[in-house]
Amino acid sequence: MARPASLGRGLDALIPRAASTTPVPADIPIDRIERNPYQPRTVFEADQLDQLRASIAAHGVLQPVLVTETLEGYRLIAGERRVRAAQLAGLTRIPAIVRQAAGREQLELALVENLQRADLNAVEEAHAYRQLADEFGLSHDQIAARVGRARSTVANTIRILELAPATLDAIGTGRISAGHGRALLGLDPSRQADLLALIERRGLSVRQVEELARRLREEPRTAVPARAAAALDGEMERVEEDLRRSLGTKVRLARSRKGGRIIIEWYGEDELSRLYERLTGGNS
Repeated sequence: MARPASLGRGLDALIPRAASTTPVPADIPIDRIERNPYQPRTVFEADQLDQLRASIAAHGVLQPVLVTETLEGYRLIAGERRVRAAQLAGLTRIPAIVRQAAGREQLELALVENLQRADLNAVEEAHAYRQLADEFGLSHDQIAARVGRARSTVANTIRILELAPATLDAIGTGRISAGHGRALLGLDPSRQADLLALIERRGLSVRQVEELARRLREEPRTAVPARAAAALDGEMERVEEDLRRSLGTKVRLARSRKGGRIIIEWYGEDELSRLYERLTGGNS
């Protein structure tokens, strides 16, 4: 017996079809398509939708959406962004491939399509994995096989749902990365809020946040929550100020994962010569 194709390979591996049959798209009325209740994507950027609307207005819908037939019409499985943009472009019909799919397959298809297009943020992805686990009883191994991810990736992604709502919102809106969020796991909401504000204000790297979170976890519960964060913040500012005084110009420190950069500004050739003399001790 032939081994079934892995669902992690993409939409084709998830869509049941006869080996000798190629699906033919049909134009269906947009107003008869209902939204997929299992759609993992919740954020649709207005500027991206407008760009797609303009493309569809000029060239039409080049890739059919995927739907399943219902008693009332059709339910969208994959392609919600195309449907929305087509509506904005004034289209009343859209090319679609009709497939039969139960609830779990609808979620898997929508999830795989969005993952392949990198359209999901980490929070949306985590909620989709959690739904596959809680509602459909899939293990992390089974989810990983279906979406083409490592099991550890699935488990780590789901873990971010343990974060405070404000932190999840910051990840979902792109203000911080999922890596920043994972560094905050285990901290109470107030301490997450302290570090979240510092990340946004100072542009801290994931490594810096991991170190600050470690210090906060080691502090007594009665300690001031932002003490470790404020210490690093103050230390950076003191170093910058000392360098400004020493060099007589604007200096900025920019940390990175393995160190950082010292950015020295100069305003004119004379000042560059002065800084050169100061930094080299006059040696050429």
